[in-house]
This record gives sequence, structure tokens and C-alpha cells, in this order.
Amino acid sequence: MLGLVENHSLPRTAAFFDLDKTVIAKSSTLTFSKSFYQGGLINRRAALRTAYTQFVFLAGGADHDQMERMRKYLSALCRGWNVQQVKDIVAETLHDLIDPIIYDEAASLIEEHHIAGRDVVIVSTSGAEVVEPIGELLGADRVVATRMVVGDDGCFTGEVEYYAYGPTKAEAIRELAESEEYDLAHCYAYSDSATDLPMLEAVGHPHAVNPDRTLRKEALARGWPILDFHRPVRLKQRLAVPPRPALLAAAAIGAAAATAGLVWYASRRRVATA
Repeated sequence: MLGLVENHSLPRTAAFFDLDKTVIAKSSTLTFSKSFYQGGLINRRAALRTAYTQFVFLAGGADHDQMERMRKYLSALCRGWNVQQVKDIVAETLHDLIDPIIYDEAASLIEEHHIAGRDVVIVSTSGAEVVEPIGELLGADRVVATRMVVGDDGCFTGEVEYYAYGPTKAEAIRELAESEEYDLAHCYAYSDSATDLPMLEAVGHPHAVNPDRTLRKEALARGWPILDFHRPVRLKQRLAVPPRPALLAAAAIGAAAATAGLVWYASRRRVATA
């Protein structure tokens, strides 16, 4: 459990979350490959290749070289895509594709940080057109994501304007800390990948979530908490099920009401037969 609600007279703080395999169980970008295929943005061969890439990503994580190959492949793949069409496809399929793969543990952590008065910031290597709607779905206060260059025709050129990866994530966090007056020594960060070591090192409370082999080794050596997230659940399901005390209270109220009704009915029958 996190600490008590922070005194707002103290410096502001934030919790920085990597997205893929930290908050959600898959790669956010690759999850939309079937929707992009159905929307005519990619062909069957590309859809199969992204499915295979997703499998490799999930099976063993992605090291620096794999992430670089993935970046080059996705940058070339999206060249010529209409940006508005991408946004429309993401908006139409967001709840069906992303909501079911949000880790329950991550959603609870996000809620706890908000209750404690901290901002929640999603920091992801995936593209902004995908990450920003997911951040809104999660209730994040801010999003840092990769941005692609958009041409005058409203389509991606295939060039990367800003790549939110490795050291650049840490730089973005420091810039946010300066503009938002976050005290990084009291901030939190969560990631599954050793490629995010610079981001984790930038805060006072780093956490390894479902860590790859290298990050697990680093976390153990540095005494960082290691968290195991493994329960994907729809946000609506989390909100629809009341806490156990509430269920018990509702049952008690219902039983009391039923008992009162029976007493009233019995008393009415006695009066009628007197």
C-alpha cells in the first residue's frame, strides 16, 4: 500500500508508468494490427508479421536491438497512413482491444497514486495516436509518447519526430519535473524493461514490474521492489463489483427490510382477524 495522502504544501510528485507489459499485457501498437488490416492500412503479410513480432515481444521481452528493429519496421510500415484514419480506428476499437488487457494491479496502483495526490504520467515508446487515448482511458494526467512526422497531406512521412525510448524517457521526465515542479526524489516509476533503466534511475521510488531478466537482476542488486502483475481485467468489471463490505452491508439491509415487511404483514393479519 502507498503512503497517506500527501500534504499539498509539499513539493508536487508524480508516478511514471511505462505502458506495454507494465500497465497492459501486450504491445499497445501491435495490438491494433488486426484493426489496421481491416481498415486497409496494412496488408495480410504485414498483419502476420506484426502478430509474430507481438509473440516475440511477449515471449522474451525486447532488448535494445529488437526495439530498434521494431522502430524501423513500424516507421516504414506507417509511411503514407492518414493520421485521422489511424485516430478513428483507435477510437473505434480502443475499448474492445485495450480494456480487456489492462492489469488489475496497475489500475489499482494508478487509483492509489491519484488518491495520494500524485499525478499519473504514461511514458511509452508507442506512438502518440495510440498512447494518448489509452492514457485517457486509464485516467492519466499526462502522456509522453513517440511522435511521427506528419506531412502537409495529413499522412505520416515515415520519419520520427520524437522517439520516447531509453534515455529520452528520462529526459522527458526531468523536463516535466521542471515545468510541473515535481520533486523527483519523491516520485515513483514502473517498468518491465531494462531499456527503461534511465527512467527508473531518475526517480526516488523505482519499481520493476514483470521485469525481463536484465531488469530483474538490476532490481535485485539495487534493492528495488519487484511487482508481479498478472490479472488483466476490464475497467468496467472492476467498477461494477462493489467491495465485499458493501456487499455484506447491502445483504444486511435487504434482510432487515424483508424482516420488517414480514412483521408488518403479520401485524396487519392479526388486526384483520381480531
